[in-house]
Amino acid sequence: MFITFEGLDFCGKSTQVKLLSDFLEKQNKKVNLIREPGGTLISEKIREILLDKKNSGMFEDCELLLFASARAQLVREVILPKLKNNEYVISDRFHDSSFAYQGFGRGIPVQFINDLMKFVISEAVPDITFFIDIPLEVISERKKAIAALELDRIENTKGDFYKKVREGYLYLADTEKRFVTIDGTKSISEIHEIIQNKVLSI
Repeated sequence: MFITFEGLDFCGKSTQVKLLSDFLEKQNKKVNLIREPGGTLISEKIREILLDKKNSGMFEDCELLLFASARAQLVREVILPKLKNNEYVISDRFHDSSFAYQGFGRGIPVQFINDLMKFVISEAVPDITFFIDIPLEVISERKKAIAALELDRIENTKGDFYKKVREGYLYLADTEKRFVTIDGTKSISEIHEIIQNKVLSI
């Protein structure tokens, strides 16, 4: 099964990714935990470029294509081989992030992104996507709790960027049947229980 987690930065999805992975491993499942961008030697190198604050002059189209390149390598090197071996793959972000962040957030035409992602992900379509949704004010509070020096290039984006990104995710949640929207203001244990029960029911 291919399971992806989506949401705004600081929504708590990375915590839930780890909890689900631990739960499935206790069920004696073979689990592969990956993150985006990253997950392979080449993809991790691209991640460094994408998130480095020194690259503040990066154009939107360059950002999109770098994400696509890292994802294409991850799909072919890790995701598809593991799925063909009947293993679980759990990804902290996947192609929906490009739709929300580079499409709605950066303003790149979403149809172009959709066409590009069809090529990039090939047969690697998630079986289920958990979208952990939290209000923008909660994002701001959590962001303030982190020292500015620790924020990466994308997390440092100003203006109404995150408002637009959330709108993108909400659109996907309304149109994609594989999306499961979860209230991110619930406790960590409550969110994990919802996710756990949903995965077991499939």
